[in-house]
Amino acid sequence: MPKFFKKDELMCPCCGECCMDFDFLDKLITARSFANIPFVLTSAYRCKKHNEEVGGSPTSSHLIGKAVDIAIRDNHERFIIKRSLFEAGFLRIEDGGTWIHVDSDEEKDQEVEWRP
Repeated sequence: MPKFFKKDELMCPCCGECCMDFDFLDKLITARSFANIPFVLTSAYRCKKHNEEVGGSPTSSHLIGKAVDIAIRDNHERFIIKRSLFEAGFLRIEDGGTWIHVDSDEEKDQEVEWRP
């Protein structure tokens, strides 16, 4: 299991499947090292059923193991986490206020940051 993260954080809460992309995880571990603060994951891999249950997009990067959502407690933590994600090379970040979605889906627009 990768440094900093437990298997139960990465697997689908519905079925227990854990199909995270290894390159994505390497980059996430690099970002976590840069940040030097915990990343509390609220969503990682999702099976199709769970993605539908949570209202996820049918093209969600969670379905292919190339996305996580990270809980954010305050603006300082948001700054540190976002900076570390950019430094690690992530090019797709969504700022949801109390969470950050990050993915490495090459099939989608790159060098974008958005809000829901």
